[in-house]
Amino acid sequence: MIEDETIRKAAGRLLAWYEAMGVDAALADEPVDWLARGETAPGARFALPGMATAPETAPGPPAARPGAAPAPRPPLNARPPTTTRPARQFPAKAPAAGDAAPDVAGVANLAELKARLMAFEGCGLKATAKNLCLYRGAETAPLMIIGEAPGREEDLEGKPFVGRAGQLLDKMLASIGMDETNTHITNIVYWRPPGNRTPTPQEALACRPFLERQVALVRPKVVLALGGASAKHLFDTADGIMRIRGKWRELNIGGTSVKAMATLHPAYLLRTPAAKNMAWRDLLAVKAELK
Repeated sequence: MIEDETIRKAAGRLLAWYEAMGVDAALADEPVDWLARGETAPGARFALPGMATAPETAPGPPAARPGAAPAPRPPLNARPPTTTRPARQFPAKAPAAGDAAPDVAGVANLAELKARLMAFEGCGLKATAKNLCLYRGAETAPLMIIGEAPGREEDLEGKPFVGRAGQLLDKMLASIGMDETNTHITNIVYWRPPGNRTPTPQEALACRPFLERQVALVRPKVVLALGGASAKHLFDTADGIMRIRGKWRELNIGGTSVKAMATLHPAYLLRTPAAKNMAWRDLLAVKAELK
């Protein structure tokens, strides 16, 4: 009984470590029953292109005959034999010159913008994400909300802000009389970063031309940036979110000038409920500006 409890606790710590490292989704569409493989080591049948299939069990060293002298050990400074590396199974693809700054000025609507993003190969996040998360809400709206990046639930559904943070955001918007019919919700990057990490400045810049065109198509009266990463990217500042939030700015983006403000991210409010009073003051200022 004690041994079973120890095993369960060890398994729980291992699962907690997996979650902390970002392992929160399966890499394959179908589950794999590893226990059904018996004593076969995981990956025993896997082989890269050009390599022979690995044996089911690795052979051990030959048994020494009784009375035979032990095999000589290699010297400590001996180098391992040089082997030829197999070719990469998934070779890295360098982005084309046009992908760094795509020309999307002629995109006429959000459906066309989505098609251009589906074909875009200039952002590395696309390789690890499941779905593109372009926007949620109205195609044209007086209020445009720009967050940081999609999370796990957003990646699975293909829409931004549909998880716990998104549910809180909907309640925040409802408190000032806003909803999906008059709000456009998106992020500074359109694919989920691995492990829900903060998107890098390079990843945000890769998506920037699409975001600028998106703002021009939505034609908002007010832009509300959620979280520090979004505010720093949109306002080109290194200040923290606590110093940025609650202050009106003129945001020049997509060839237009629009009033903008930063506020706290709903995910932060879930972790720090005491900060909701600051976000509430920001929402009241947005409501007054929209009137």
